[in-house]
Amino acid sequence: MDRLSGWPLKAGVVALLFALPFIPPFDREDLLRWLIGAALIAAQAIAFDFTAGYINVVNFGFAAFVGLGGYTSTLLAVRLGVSPWIGMFVGAAVAALVGFFTGALTLRLRGIFAAVMAWFVGLALLGLTRNLTDLTRGALGLNAPTLLVTADNRPYYYIIVVMMLVTFVSLRYIINSHVGLAFRAIGQNIEAARASGVDPTRYRVLNFTVSCAFAGWLGGFYAHYYGILTPDVMNTSHTIEVLAAAYIGGRGSLWGGALAAFPLIFFVEWLRTSLVDLPGLHLVIYGLLLILVMMYYPGGIAELLRSIQRRLKRSST
Repeated sequence: MDRLSGWPLKAGVVALLFALPFIPPFDREDLLRWLIGAALIAAQAIAFDFTAGYINVVNFGFAAFVGLGGYTSTLLAVRLGVSPWIGMFVGAAVAALVGFFTGALTLRLRGIFAAVMAWFVGLALLGLTRNLTDLTRGALGLNAPTLLVTADNRPYYYIIVVMMLVTFVSLRYIINSHVGLAFRAIGQNIEAARASGVDPTRYRVLNFTVSCAFAGWLGGFYAHYYGILTPDVMNTSHTIEVLAAAYIGGRGSLWGGALAAFPLIFFVEWLRTSLVDLPGLHLVIYGLLLILVMMYYPGGIAELLRSIQRRLKRSST
């Protein structure tokens, strides 16, 4: 009954997402671009939280896997004429493969060591895209063919919203399975999980691989929407942006990061357009928000909404 009672709210949220481009002022092209950027960060926050929130490993190289998917799809389109719609999935497969080997090498380590090693792999990928200029054109950037032959942002918005929902539903399905139960056990107490017969390395590598696959898939959309791809997409600052959304939204919830991404990205974009003389201010804002969340509400927005729901249930009984 609890699950059924949540369906009207979920359906309402999905309906609002699809109706937003027709509601003023979001029907403006500039705000539609902000909505697309917010939905893209929201989808990435879901994939990032799948690892950080459930197996307790922070993938500081996350943006590099996003970029890897984007570069793979773009190079296939530019060099071989492969359709971007196919290239996005090939990019996801390549990101998953690199993620698998990264996880196999790093996830035998614990705590901050695994996170730092993932960051080093991300820096290595960033360095390769900058230096292999014959292949990636380095800082000059690659011109990526767009998914659609249109200047209208609305179709792209619906594409990324569907991708965000697919990412959420797929990862939520995994979390609610016996595999997800193993992830939770590892995240809460790795030694207790091992004592219960769970192989921590195997499940951590599996989790990391799936997260990287979705990162690569979303990176393909990034490339074929913006139409230009530079090594900056792999920068650690982009990982921080995704991390901030996931942690402010509530680690270990999946949907919390997606919910936080929309107001967060809109606020950041407003800052960028209003205070052009202060580049990098958004990173300071992310830092302050993360400090406030960690100090006063570690569970983020998701825990706040859950506590409100519990109070409403108690007051109604």
